[in-house]
Amino acid sequence: MIQHTSTKDVRYPLGQGAGSDAIHRDPIYSYAVTQLHDDSGLTGTGLAFTLGEGNDLVCKAADFYAAQLKGKDIEEVMASFGHLFYQLSNEQQFRWLGPHKGVVHLALASVTNACYDLWAKKRGVPLWKLLIDLSPEALLNTLDLSYLEDELTREEALALLKENHAGRAIREQITAAGYPGYDTSIGWFNYSDDKVKENVKKAVAEGFTAMKLKVGSADPERDIRRANMVREAAGDYVKIMLDANQQWTLPQALEICSRLRHMNPYWIEEPTHPDDVLAHHQLATAIAPIKLALGEHVPNRVIFKNYLQTKCAGFIQVDAVRVGGVSEFITISLLCRKFGVPVVPHVGDMGQLHQHLVLFNHIALGNEALFLEHIPHLQQHFRHPVSIRGGVYQTPQEPGSSCDLII
Repeated sequence: MIQHTSTKDVRYPLGQGAGSDAIHRDPIYSYAVTQLHDDSGLTGTGLAFTLGEGNDLVCKAADFYAAQLKGKDIEEVMASFGHLFYQLSNEQQFRWLGPHKGVVHLALASVTNACYDLWAKKRGVPLWKLLIDLSPEALLNTLDLSYLEDELTREEALALLKENHAGRAIREQITAAGYPGYDTSIGWFNYSDDKVKENVKKAVAEGFTAMKLKVGSADPERDIRRANMVREAAGDYVKIMLDANQQWTLPQALEICSRLRHMNPYWIEEPTHPDDVLAHHQLATAIAPIKLALGEHVPNRVIFKNYLQTKCAGFIQVDAVRVGGVSEFITISLLCRKFGVPVVPHVGDMGQLHQHLVLFNHIALGNEALFLEHIPHLQQHFRHPVSIRGGVYQTPQEPGSSCDLII
């Protein structure tokens, strides 16, 4: 039984240009941490990610949601978590502050993720193992499919899960081989050219076959020059992604992306405002076959549905510490499986939680195992930090979701 709950406002200044992008020049990587304290002595830990200011507001909202869980057994909670998620996300007063976005939805992510962590710890297994061992019916009971009925009913979701059971034993072999990673920290926006080139060579030497450069400069010539510089340093066979972090207007994106195509980017990420689905559709059509990667700042399953319906997203970057947590992440992954669009998460959790979720996506849903973003800056703060060897995530074995912080 959950005896009491607590939240913590945890912030980690980075410095030296780390984490910088075209919009967020001096980020403070921060977590709104929810802890669910069970009478068995276990503590479930959940995270929501922010960049500093306002993290305390997320904690205050998480306190409200977490209080609803006191006195409940985690198995009871998770048996019908989809219904609980629906109730909490549509609470009549808090919903006005969203709905399903912003501070309140980040808070729900923190609490939701704590529930999944406690559930896995209570069963004594890593989260990925818990998820792949659930029956299709039990898994669906943890999801809220409301507002998706035009594209994904419960019956359709159940059929998807059952259809993808075939080949699962082969896909489980990835737990021994490890899940491929890509290095997102070679080219932070404030890094000098020399540092970027040095980081590219280091990443290649460490075994990474994909990496990302931040673009979105006031002077597009800087972006074009640095993109070509990374391509030259990395070679022709390394996948290079470009991330504008929503900096461009649509006219700017149309012009700049057409010039960037010559260095053969694997994707162009967040080129314009994350709510402007139609602008992304226009851009995706104009620059095809180059694909767009979208989702770091998309807050809920409904907007992801719209991106999939308009066929403008080549890759979906749903983040479980940005949307409503593990439950909504899985819901969006099911949508992506239906539409045949790969899920390559953004990792506001630094990959701690998502290393479990991508294994579930691949093994249980049959999603392609492309790669998972790797950001190394906060590893020393986690009790069980991700392990990367040869550019590959090693499969976590500790019970839970790997989100316990040293605080």
